[in-house]
Amino acid sequence: MRTFKRDASSLVVVLAAAAALLAGAMTGGAAAVPASTLSPPKTAEMKPGPDGFIRRWLLLEPIPAAGLTDSIVQAAVKKGPFVSELTAVPRDGETVDMESAQLTWHAVDTSNYNVNLFHFARSLDKNTSNVLFWVVTVVHAPREMRDVRLAIGSNAASVWWVNGQEVIGIYGDRQTVIDDGVSKRLTLKKGANVIRAAVVNGGGATDFCARILDANDKPLTDFVVNLLK
Repeated sequence: MRTFKRDASSLVVVLAAAAALLAGAMTGGAAAVPASTLSPPKTAEMKPGPDGFIRRWLLLEPIPAAGLTDSIVQAAVKKGPFVSELTAVPRDGETVDMESAQLTWHAVDTSNYNVNLFHFARSLDKNTSNVLFWVVTVVHAPREMRDVRLAIGSNAASVWWVNGQEVIGIYGDRQTVIDDGVSKRLTLKKGANVIRAAVVNGGGATDFCARILDANDKPLTDFVVNLLK
């Protein structure tokens, strides 16, 4: 009888632990798990590496969203205040009222080529599944740059704008692949150019990467990122 009670007690402990893990997965994970690849900017400007990836971004805390098809994602990105603010640049710490919740913009640098949104959300104890992330950066070009292309990858669906014009949309449950979506030829103006995206995740890992290709489809590195317009 003692053995049965001991085994039953052990089973209760295991089930409780499993329930805690499941609850953590549903809410984005344990509170305040550090995002090891993300950190606050420590300099005014950042240059891309030799691979051209943009590694400084403003990230908005996740918004509930469901569905990864083109029609559902397009409807989601047109909700709320952002559809009329595609060239606006928020400030680090700025807040936005969304669906009875106050969300905060966070400026981050990534040590990798990609930005890990799963770790970003988990570090804030936010949900990582069925959510939409708004992201913004500002590329400062030293001169007018013609015939360049924005090249991106995302997990999962995403829509991208350059200076207020939609240039890329990729949809469905997909993994991040470098240069998975590439815009038509466009022109970066001399000075500040605003790149904005909405990344929608269904479940599991979520991240994105972005770089600019020059007229010869080589990574462009002759610019700086400064989160001031």
